[in-house]
Amino acid sequence: MQYNTLKEFWPYYLSEHSKASNRTLHFIGSSLGLICFGLAIYTQNLYYLLGGFVSGYAFAWIGHFFIEKNRPATFQYPLKSFISDWIMFYYILTGQIKKELDKISAKG
Repeated sequence: MQYNTLKEFWPYYLSEHSKASNRTLHFIGSSLGLICFGLAIYTQNLYYLLGGFVSGYAFAWIGHFFIEKNRPATFQYPLKSFISDWIMFYYILTGQIKKELDKISAKG
């Protein structure tokens, strides 16, 4: 399927993250990525950036391959997936993820 906008992609993205444990792994990986990004700036050591990308994607891929048992959307939609990761991070952080999931399932 081709998604022209992020708004069209978002329901698909959320459906690929239906299990709370997968979303939790994404949140942990993204949090570690942010910490590594901050450390890279603070220490001026670019290896922390590498650590941030590895931790972010490793946690996410473990969630997809072993929990959701699906293929990460990043492989087919890298930019939309990256942006959606941060949107999901925000919704988890602010406690609004259930509301978003409910909206998607109501449309389904």
